[in-house]
Amino acid sequence: MNLASVVRSEQELLLPTYDRQRVLFTRGRGVYLWDSEGKRYLDFLSGLGVNALGHAHAAIQTVLKRQAGRLIHVSNLFYHEYQAELAKRLTKISGLDKAFFCNSGTEAWEGALKLARALARGENSNGHKAKWRILALENSFHGRTFGSLATTGQAKYRHPFAPLLPGVGFVAFNDVDDLKRQFDGSVCAICLETIQGEGGIYPVSPEFLRTARELTERTGALLIIDEIQCGLGRTGKYFAYQHYGVKPDIVTVAKPLAAGLPLGAILTTNRVASGMHPGMHGTTFGGGPLACAVAIEFLRTVDGLMSHIRQMGRYFREKLEALQAQHASILEVRGMGLMLAIEIDSADTAKATVQRLLDRGILINRTHETVLRFLPPYIIQKKHVDQVIRALDSALASAPVKPGRGSLRAGKSTRRGQLR
Repeated sequence: MNLASVVRSEQELLLPTYDRQRVLFTRGRGVYLWDSEGKRYLDFLSGLGVNALGHAHAAIQTVLKRQAGRLIHVSNLFYHEYQAELAKRLTKISGLDKAFFCNSGTEAWEGALKLARALARGENSNGHKAKWRILALENSFHGRTFGSLATTGQAKYRHPFAPLLPGVGFVAFNDVDDLKRQFDGSVCAICLETIQGEGGIYPVSPEFLRTARELTERTGALLIIDEIQCGLGRTGKYFAYQHYGVKPDIVTVAKPLAAGLPLGAILTTNRVASGMHPGMHGTTFGGGPLACAVAIEFLRTVDGLMSHIRQMGRYFREKLEALQAQHASILEVRGMGLMLAIEIDSADTAKATVQRLLDRGILINRTHETVLRFLPPYIIQKKHVDQVIRALDSALASAPVKPGRGSLRAGKSTRRGQLR
């Protein structure tokens, strides 16, 4: 089947939810993908952070083939041999106590919100002051389902589906004073991404995160951290919150966990877990034997890549900062590890740059109109970074120069506060 026929079929049969690039991929290996015409692409997007080990990784392929021939699904009415082992690994690296497995990041976030309300309701019944409000952050993104949308601080995602979950307030990003002003004894949870991904790769500031932890500990509210995109090695630590020395009450993970298979997880403290009992929450497909077996192998492999991720992250950032010094159109370089972005001076230039790189066989994407986002596989080498930098250099050199931009250089962003 060729690209044109696939496009026609999708236009006839699928809901129009995606504005796809006109490329039909047919196979992948390592850091590369090939399209239906045999063209090779360097993948610096990783399926939006999912393919963190690249494509057709040998260890993952071995587990997939072995487990697919043994057992794919049994439902959560019965035991299988992999959930407890995966939970053991995740709780060990996170510092938390319990796990729940689901199918996706947004499902994990929904479950985290339910846990917060369930715990607050249980503690309220013991005579404590009622807690039910949730504080989230402006510019955040937590998923597409109703609870996730309700806590997503971007109106463009929420408004078409209003009214959403009540009781959610939005705090200005990294604004400690606004957080203190909005927080009171009625808040059951503060929710945030350690690094806002869809929002443009904005790390939360150390002061803001510490303040959130202090406020929640003072009243018994929960600190819920979304590490769906930035977790599981992406920043050079297992979890991005570990750069800050802060431990949450709940953390959600998903994207790379099962190396391309759908799998998410909620990790919690024992106190949070005490708010749940059988029948209050569940999933049909989440935590099946195939996905869990692959996830265990993914974590084993990432164990040996952490130093490499940090090294490649430093190298890539240095190259991006050097490129910034050469191109006035780059306003800022942001991020940690292999979760990086550059802010471009105009949406038109950013959009054109993504297309120019695609034409040259390099995959990146654009978020928030002017942000070029880089989520490469953990297995990249310096030569791959150099290839992307050369392509960016060429693409930006061909962009029209905008007059009067001298005051918009890096360092002016109101959202700064990142750790390197």
